[in-house]
Amino acid sequence: MSFELFVARRYLTARRKEAFVSVITLISVVGVAIGVAALVIAIALITGFQGDVQAKILGATSHIMVSDLGGRGLENYDDMARQIRALPGVESASAVVYNTVLLTARGESSGALVKGLDFDRERPGSAWLQKLEAGRIPEARSGGREGLLLGRELALRLGAQVGDTVQIVTASSTLGPTGLLPKRKTFEVAGIFNTGLYEFDSSTALVPIATAQRLFGLEGRASYIQVRLRDIFAAPETARKILAALPPVVYITTWMELNKSLFSALKLEKNILFLTITLIVVVAALNIIATLILMVMEKTRDIGILMAIGATPAMINRIFFFQGALIGVVGTALGAGLGLGWCALANAFKLIRIPVDIYQISYVPFRMHPLDLAAIVGVTLLISFVSTLFPARRAAKVDPVVALKYE
Repeated sequence: MSFELFVARRYLTARRKEAFVSVITLISVVGVAIGVAALVIAIALITGFQGDVQAKILGATSHIMVSDLGGRGLENYDDMARQIRALPGVESASAVVYNTVLLTARGESSGALVKGLDFDRERPGSAWLQKLEAGRIPEARSGGREGLLLGRELALRLGAQVGDTVQIVTASSTLGPTGLLPKRKTFEVAGIFNTGLYEFDSSTALVPIATAQRLFGLEGRASYIQVRLRDIFAAPETARKILAALPPVVYITTWMELNKSLFSALKLEKNILFLTITLIVVVAALNIIATLILMVMEKTRDIGILMAIGATPAMINRIFFFQGALIGVVGTALGAGLGLGWCALANAFKLIRIPVDIYQISYVPFRMHPLDLAAIVGVTLLISFVSTLFPARRAAKVDPVVALKYE
């Protein structure tokens, strides 16, 4: 241990007559700890919320959508999907057919979105399809009653269970004895899925793609091709490669464009929270300045003695710098520990519950990324160290002759 650090540590251990300085030092440590703990909790909360919402949205939707410019549907979609799957970074690419319908079951009706999927291709990359809440994946049939999957919230609204029948009424019409009639088809509920994304689970029914093509009159065509990537943040680059590989009759939308407003708002909120709560650390740094100034005034005679026996101004500067640094380090470590402990407790007992129909998740998870924690610790220590510079320089400028006159 260096001489300067040894003296700084001894000064922080106040004797009885210096109890006031000791109390001020304790307040400075607690102030830094509270600021760091608040930062850790706030950033972990917004990071966990953003990550959970993002995971649920991307787990139920595509990372890239390839659609037809004309709006009539994609032809030769199998060839297009094959070309897309050949590109580096692409995990899967499959066609989707969708349309809005009216679902009726047990006397209850609800608007819904019916999506036709290639379940064989979608199931490996979708955990919620691999583990249905009830039932099984429906199979395409050329005759007989076909099956469909209902989202959990949609099934609850309709009062439908596995094995029940559901009638689908589409916007397209068929010619009947009395004129044009809405097209109706009865399905059997083969299974119920739960993605955890309320908006998706409350408004979506899934059928095999061939069934959806017959239902909506899109034989040989697809509404769009959904693409999943190994790295979701490579979506813009992959989109450019897809656009170069396919005919110019398609347009591409990435998940970033689809959810731009949501994720931009969450990112802005995270930055504002960081800057706002950092003010608590700044206030604590003012306490460090006050503590060190009081310490310099209290130790003026000691400073004169140290200089008289050979201590240089640089050594005096370092002594008081180390004092402030120790306050900052101890407060930061204590605050980080308290913040992470609270996050672990909140996750274990799911303390922060929120309305699932508004926020898409039932409780707020706390998640702290190592880089975020490093940024919090780094900013706090930087503020603490900077706050020591003025008092330390003032202590180094003490005239030993004048200082030794103090009794």
